[in-house]
Amino acid sequence: MRVRACALLLAFAFTGPLSGQEPSAAPEGLVASGPMLGPVVPREAILWLQTGRAASVQVRYAPVGKAAAARLTPPVTTTESEDFALTLRLGELQPGTDYEYEVYVDGEAVVKPWPFRFHTGPFWKWREPAPDVTLLLGSCAYINDPPFDRPGTPYGGGLEIFDAMAAQKADAMLWLGDTVYLRDQEVDSPSAIRYRYRFSRGAPELQRFLGATSHYAIWDDHDFGPDDSDGSYPLKHVTTDLFKRYWPAIHHGLPGVPGVFQTFVLSDLRVFLLDDRTYRVPDNTPDGPAKTFLGKGQKDWFKEALLSSTETFKLVAIGTQAFSEKNQKNESLRLYASELKELLDWIRDRKIEGVVLLTGDRHHTELAKRTLPGMYPLYEYTSSPLTSGVRATKPGDAEETNPERVEGTYLLERNFGKARVEGPRGKRRLVLEAYDTRGTLKWSKAIDRSELSFPKEAREPKPAK
Repeated sequence: MRVRACALLLAFAFTGPLSGQEPSAAPEGLVASGPMLGPVVPREAILWLQTGRAASVQVRYAPVGKAAAARLTPPVTTTESEDFALTLRLGELQPGTDYEYEVYVDGEAVVKPWPFRFHTGPFWKWREPAPDVTLLLGSCAYINDPPFDRPGTPYGGGLEIFDAMAAQKADAMLWLGDTVYLRDQEVDSPSAIRYRYRFSRGAPELQRFLGATSHYAIWDDHDFGPDDSDGSYPLKHVTTDLFKRYWPAIHHGLPGVPGVFQTFVLSDLRVFLLDDRTYRVPDNTPDGPAKTFLGKGQKDWFKEALLSSTETFKLVAIGTQAFSEKNQKNESLRLYASELKELLDWIRDRKIEGVVLLTGDRHHTELAKRTLPGMYPLYEYTSSPLTSGVRATKPGDAEETNPERVEGTYLLERNFGKARVEGPRGKRRLVLEAYDTRGTLKWSKAIDRSELSFPKEAREPKPAK
């Protein structure tokens, strides 16, 4: 009761947008899901909301404790053609500031038993050391829907994980693919695909977490199309539009290069989110230069963006595992050996430092470490699953004995990950962790930035004789 009372005080802190009277609370069910925080940058924040029917939506926002400085967004009406979902941009923000906001639907306040707040990152370059940041991560979020699920034991579960993640108070959440699970009977029906996205986003257990931090996402096969799908999927234009609708971003793809790839920055951490489905040719295509995983346009962008990055750490997020040699029967970038070698050679030859891979898909968690000739150790953190089923194992399972796995990091249970960048200038480190559904720490591994560097003689050209 105390928590709800605090939420009500926050919700009614400002004057209502449509009258001078204290607004009434929006009826139950008028808001189908959200509000969800999208990207929050120093001068702008993105807010997402879905209503249960056509409705007018406004947001009033101000620095905490400064109601007189409040701004009010123009009214926007949700529409059935857009699944009654909308994205609002809250502009003219001040860096390094705590904001509170109110959401009004048809003039009535949306009230939840948690505060509506966000924090804008500071302007720190040329002024002060890079602030420490925390990024949550995970993949494979299955929400049970009995009429459309397989018979037998429910495949999804452990939804309390979302409250445990909300309690972390992280700077952002990175969804590493399979953000929803399209059922087999849905992948050839645009209306059924829309239903699945709407149903999954509306899970009550998810709502607090949606508003607790900024959300970024990539997809893998189950939110793109059928199991193990590739760029030949004929309804990829439908799922592309829906993914963009449900996961707002600063940018998705590029002009002339469609897709859901993007990049964002938190302090001195840059994250590259790659689209592993839109341009992918079938896994069983004979290997060679024409066998592409990313497609030329996306690959060219990624190389250029990676080369231009000056951030201390560069996290590369891919829905599918990258280089596990023990993953012989399942999807992996390893099956695109020519393209994988091209990318790794390119990173090595241009001496790009601080790269770590983040992947999902496999329904188990592990941290792998690979050392390549002329290259610093390349880490791949696979985080999976959040709420879907855990990978079944049997005697002789090759993945049980991955020789590249960092000891103590293998988990066969629902879990989420964390990537934390911390430390003073010149001694920054990346701390990778895994937590169970209750938020209990399962393992932690610190990687000093110096470990992800080329030897000095390899980075500097030799003087002329």
